[in-house]
Amino acid sequence: MTNSSLVTLSNDLADLVAGQGPTVVQVLGARRPASGVIHGTDTILTTARAIGRENGVRVRVGDSDPIEAEMVGWDPATGIAVLRSGTKLNVAPSPIAETEPRVGQIVVALARSWSNALTASAGIVAVVGGPLRTGRRREIPRVIRVTAPMHDGFSGGALFDASGQLTGIATAAVIRGFGVAIPASIAAASARQILTTGGSRGFIGVAVQPVHVPAMHKTEGRERALLIVGVTPGSPADAAGIIVGDLLLDFDGTRIESADDLLDRLTGDRVGKKIQLKTLHGGAARDVEVLVANRPRE
Repeated sequence: MTNSSLVTLSNDLADLVAGQGPTVVQVLGARRPASGVIHGTDTILTTARAIGRENGVRVRVGDSDPIEAEMVGWDPATGIAVLRSGTKLNVAPSPIAETEPRVGQIVVALARSWSNALTASAGIVAVVGGPLRTGRRREIPRVIRVTAPMHDGFSGGALFDASGQLTGIATAAVIRGFGVAIPASIAAASARQILTTGGSRGFIGVAVQPVHVPAMHKTEGRERALLIVGVTPGSPADAAGIIVGDLLLDFDGTRIESADDLLDRLTGDRVGKKIQLKTLHGGAARDVEVLVANRPRE
């Protein structure tokens, strides 16, 4: 005897996969093939981890040949990256869910396999929570954890609710056995920021490592600073007279104690602006004005 309810559910899920499958593309970067989700007429959302590099990225839409794409930028907090294809994609993006899924609801993850085959995995929402820390003062406000099994190729793929709306972007992360997805609303907000700033990131041209501040300079409870271990020739730091061996103490009046502290402040909106760095140069404190440049492509 046929169970009509199960048959209906099965067919509905298959229809969802067939309908939304074209919006999921294969991403070919420095790592093994991963996935991406069409976001606009020529833009794709994926994860920085899926790409592994900025240059030489290609995407494959459906069964077409791979096309060149460039990374517009990525969000260090969420790991969301935006790619721009060399041609129009001719596939309408999936509607983004206005609300987060509820624990217990069915979700379907879609990705592209190493051979570019459309791959589906289904499960339920196990946990919706957060924040999830992704670095020093970096976090994803909310994450979705699902029972749907997902291998590395799902990184950058799509998570859909039962209505076929995009509810998340899959990652390669696993927390206590559950796959992790970034809510679509958060991913879309990251994408808007990246596209608004053009993906730019500030650059001053220094390589640093955290060190303890010498005892004679421990003022106001300061214990750590950044030792300049490299200066890029012709960079803003080089032009400002910063040299290897200087200690970086403050960035525009804010203490700097780790490389993440520095990266967090070199945001796209600082490009083209002058900032004040407080350094120890030859044992003497001094203020240095540096013009922040746009981070060059590697």
